[in-house]
Amino acid sequence: MFNPTTIFALRCYLLMNGLLNSMVLIGFFALMEGVAWFTHKYIMHGFLWVWHRDHHEPRKGTFELNDIFGLMFAIPSVWLIVEGSADFDWRFFAGFGIALYGLAYFLVHDVFVHQRIKALKKAKLAYFHAMRQTHHLHHAVHTKQGAQAFGFLWVLPKFRRQFKK
Repeated sequence: MFNPTTIFALRCYLLMNGLLNSMVLIGFFALMEGVAWFTHKYIMHGFLWVWHRDHHEPRKGTFELNDIFGLMFAIPSVWLIVEGSADFDWRFFAGFGIALYGLAYFLVHDVFVHQRIKALKKAKLAYFHAMRQTHHLHHAVHTKQGAQAFGFLWVLPKFRRQFKK
């Protein structure tokens, strides 16, 4: 049988393991905003503009060539989840953090900002209003150069002030 010391040690281990896994998940979620910003500015508006261009033009149909980027971001997420699922090690939680960022990106960028699914038309909170307006500012430029505001979920303070209701 387990003595009280062993039970206490097991509880501490599970608590610490849960905290560490949560930190990995949250850390990778947060890291993805930086990865997305860098990718958007230097790759999407760089050498892969050919895939991203149609996102800056009026949409014709349900899908865009730009949607390939979502699949590209899913690859490391799925790989990490699969690799880490045997032991539920840090890779599982890192992949899950990336996947949660992808879900948040889809809901905020595609559903809320671009209305690819007609929902959430009114921005009641000032932050979400600023997010939508900042992204529309980004789309005011229809060329590879000259765009600003490359983030997705984080709205810079200057844009929050500019688009304050």
